[in-house]
Amino acid sequence: MKDRILVTGGTGYIGSHTVVELQNSGYEVIIIDNLSNSNADVVDNIEKVSGIRPAFEKVDCLDFAGLDAVFNKYPGIKAIIHFAASKAVGESVKKPLLYYRNNLVSLINLLELMPKHNVGGIVFSSSCTVYGQPDELPVTEQAPIKKAESPYGNTKQINEEIIRDTIASGAPINAILLRYFNPIGAHPSALLGELPNGVPQNLIPFLTQTAIGIREQLSVFGDDYNTPDGSCIRDYINVVDLAKAHVIAIKRIIEQKQKEKVEVFNIGTGRGLSVLELINAFEKATGVKLNYKIVGRRAGDIEKVWANPEHANKEFGWKAVESIEDTLRSAWNWQLKLRERGIQ
Repeated sequence: MKDRILVTGGTGYIGSHTVVELQNSGYEVIIIDNLSNSNADVVDNIEKVSGIRPAFEKVDCLDFAGLDAVFNKYPGIKAIIHFAASKAVGESVKKPLLYYRNNLVSLINLLELMPKHNVGGIVFSSSCTVYGQPDELPVTEQAPIKKAESPYGNTKQINEEIIRDTIASGAPINAILLRYFNPIGAHPSALLGELPNGVPQNLIPFLTQTAIGIREQLSVFGDDYNTPDGSCIRDYINVVDLAKAHVIAIKRIIEQKQKEKVEVFNIGTGRGLSVLELINAFEKATGVKLNYKIVGRRAGDIEKVWANPEHANKEFGWKAVESIEDTLRSAWNWQLKLRERGIQ
């Protein structure tokens, strides 16, 4: 019998890549997703890539009875990877209540249902936004949690606290919190990638859509930050590298290898790249020139942040291996494939 894993938000960008890696590693996967920021045909593409079709249930994590029904339909789920969340910083500033409801209640529902259905572990999709603008770089897991710069960032902080408090109360649950830095790129098959509904809120899909002519121009928000070229610095991690970290986390939970009931790992490359450096790297990797302009700063943006991934490298046995050039090339190949498929 394969171990059953429930993946919420499994047709989303990171979720879909993680489902493939879980299936490649011998797990049986059940996806739940409300398709608010993804499409059902992602399940077809997961099957094309991995050769296995995951179970898919269209359920909103805010629907407690609907979630309960999924656990009843698929007994024996060993652990959950919880991706399902609203995730755009700018939108969260404009629609805070939407973010608090979606991101907090979905987790609370899962944590309430886990003991009922004997689900012992959860891997939570957290974010480097919990560190705010760090005092020291690179950021370790011991860095203080700063006041969030956006409602989105705040939901990640609060969710981490909800998990800690629930486990401290005696709930029979173990958790691994993965604080990711900036996931980019696409599957090398070009069958899976980032496909946001509407105007992209993240840099890379906007960049590739500009490169192919869907968007007229890419805006670089600010060139007056305290960085070598004035643009913001981030730690960009390949989405397949990131997906593999989730498989390691699941294995660690199931095999009861955790040293504490709640563990935290930074998932990043350890290398900071500015937005302008990223644009140059894209042009070099693909040979495509980008139409971009410098505009004013954007609310909620952090000046510079990159990971110290040593804890994940040593304790977790995980390392980012993909180069930035290959990662950007994969994002471009995905955009070209979307055009071939007549999407956008």
